Amino acid sequence: MNKQHRRPPGRPRANEQSQSTRYLILKTAARLFLDHGYPMVSIDDIANACQVTKATVYYYFSSKAELFTETMIQLMNRINDRIQLILSEDLPLYDRLIKVTEAHLKATYHIDLDKSFMQGTKDTLSDEQIKKMQEAEECMRKGIEKVFTDSMKQKEIAEVNPLFSTHVYLSLLQVGNVRDKNNTPIFPSVKETAEHIVQLLWKGLFQISKK
Repeated sequence: MNKQHRRPPGRPRANEQSQSTRYLILKTAARLFLDHGYPMVSIDDIANACQVTKATVYYYFSSKAELFTETMIQLMNRINDRIQLILSEDLPLYDRLIKVTEAHLKATYHIDLDKSFMQGTKDTLSDEQIKKMQEAEECMRKGIEKVFTDSMKQKEIAEVNPLFSTHVYLSLLQVGNVRDKNNTPIFPSVKETAEHIVQLLWKGLFQISKK
């Protein structure tokens, strides 16, 4: 990837001034960041992939750090919207958790938020940008915690500290995408991985069977 050379933002060409252009930049940047990692992607790379000028990218986003932050927030918001839609379905909690787990594993298959994906951002992102990403992640956590709390009140699952339960579940989700040195997943399919995660949570933490 080319090294980033900062250029003052300028007004984009007339045919590049639209919300669709901003969306295209976000979508393309997300793919490049996921494929290559933050340090290896430059504004030039993103502009070339979008077939727009570098000034156009800077017109919508003042820096690579801002663009990365926005792509992360958009990604987490999409995942959260999907999760909340599933959790609102009229199904037993066990079945909803299976669906949520599968959806989350598929959405984050190529993402390792704690390692490669965030590598190189520590000294680049501002405290405010990191805070914004943490807030987006917190929305997802709160939604899951509420569902656990409601299910405990309804005696569908045993009473366990909801915050603790939520963090245990989110930790298991991260484990679900672990690969070995050959990039082979622990289990042969997302469905089987989801079943192992939910069964471990259900029988180990909630101490109640599916039935």
